Amino acid sequence: MRTPFARLRRIAAGMACAAVAGLAAGSAGAQVNRVEIHSFKTLTLTDQQFLTGAKAGGEVVIAGELRLPASNAARFPTVVLIHGSGGVGRNAVDWAEMLNGMGLATFLVDSFTARGLVSVSANQASLGRLVQTYDAYRALEVVARHPRVDATRIAAMGFSRGGQAILYASMKRFQKMHGPAGVEFAAYIPFYANCGTTFIDDENIAERPIRLFHGSDDDYVPVAPCRGYVERLRKAGKDVVLTEYAGAYHVFDGANNKTPVKAAQSQSTRTCRVLEEAEGRLINADTKVPFTMADPCVVRGPTLAYNAEAHAASVKAVQELLRTTFKLE
Repeated sequence: MRTPFARLRRIAAGMACAAVAGLAAGSAGAQVNRVEIHSFKTLTLTDQQFLTGAKAGGEVVIAGELRLPASNAARFPTVVLIHGSGGVGRNAVDWAEMLNGMGLATFLVDSFTARGLVSVSANQASLGRLVQTYDAYRALEVVARHPRVDATRIAAMGFSRGGQAILYASMKRFQKMHGPAGVEFAAYIPFYANCGTTFIDDENIAERPIRLFHGSDDDYVPVAPCRGYVERLRKAGKDVVLTEYAGAYHVFDGANNKTPVKAAQSQSTRTCRVLEEAEGRLINADTKVPFTMADPCVVRGPTLAYNAEAHAASVKAVQELLRTTFKLE
């Protein structure tokens, strides 16, 4: 029997993706034949809960927007999109539209609305950093069951905080603890991801391509830690490539920031080095004490700026990766 609470939860889940649907309305045009809103259960975990495999977090129903291309294909290769600290923004919607134009389905996840959040930029402690990795696994589970989705060809793409979520979703340790059984992402595409945390066993990743994209002048999430992490992964024989765009800042693919924006209240961990110890404890690698967003290394006021050249180059690179990975004609 369906309880009144269950009905209210379904209604809330539908509302959770209202921001996504609103942004999408009228933008997909002839590239999309059908749009569906899918709600699904996930958990709001602390980083320590996630890292220890705990499932004691609060249950929440979030939602995502599935766009099916205008094509007669029986099943579509699909890209799961995970947004950054500001929630679903224009850049994610623009990417979805571009991918739809390639004949790919997209599933754009809204991790914030159902959790009562609009943005965590000014207070990153308001949501665990690894929550969106958990959300990405649940999203994979949802779309893999869809009758019009090819479950063997689902890639993951994320931006900033979402890029970090997707980067570390490739870790086999995390997949074993939290990932869905019998299905995994075919490729991982993190944009300007935070690589400043060293996790236990973080070189043991999926045997799938990982392609990171970053701006050399990013003062929100600097590229340097990603260089070190990618070097370690490549020495371990992993298929990972970091592409840097000279002169590009954070969210270089965000066309609504053609005039650079100084995000005065946004928190940046650009000088922080974080290390995972036993029992999922995250410590400041320099001070050896538990890391928090109150640490002196956390600063505010990074820059957001669109870079048309970097954006165009990244679009071309992502298209080439997906054509190869998905074996598109």
